[in-house]
Amino acid sequence: MSLKIIPYRPGLAKYFRDLNLSWLENYFYVEPKDAELLENCQSSIIDKGGYIFFAEMKSEIVGCFSLIKLNEQTFELGKMAVDPGYQGMKIGQELMEYAIYFAKRNKWRTLLLYSNTKLEPAIYIYKKYGFEVIDLEKNTPYKRSNIKMQLIL
Repeated sequence: MSLKIIPYRPGLAKYFRDLNLSWLENYFYVEPKDAELLENCQSSIIDKGGYIFFAEMKSEIVGCFSLIKLNEQTFELGKMAVDPGYQGMKIGQELMEYAIYFAKRNKWRTLLLYSNTKLEPAIYIYKKYGFEVIDLEKNTPYKRSNIKMQLIL
């Protein structure tokens, strides 16, 4: 498997939107915060100091994730999705490893993420990479979130 992790460029925005919409519609539903991030990823993530990366295999975009800037030292790891036809190939884990590598290279302090405990395989992977459960605030960015995790880098 020759997987490449590539950075965002405007022509890839539709893949970011479509991969995440597919995932959201399969497991949950699209919330207003999702729509904002997915329909306007350039202005809502990139222009605010965040990052989006894609998994590319054989010239096909097969996965993605974002790092949303919360402050200079803390980013939210979010919008990670893998094309259903490529699931089970550990692409999500490669994306996770790259996210952590990128955060450490930039000398960030913390990665945060929001998830849902019904996504047991995802929670397992987050814990495998060192994320720990922390208190979930009352007004979370997403209604579906019932768990918040952090990784101190």
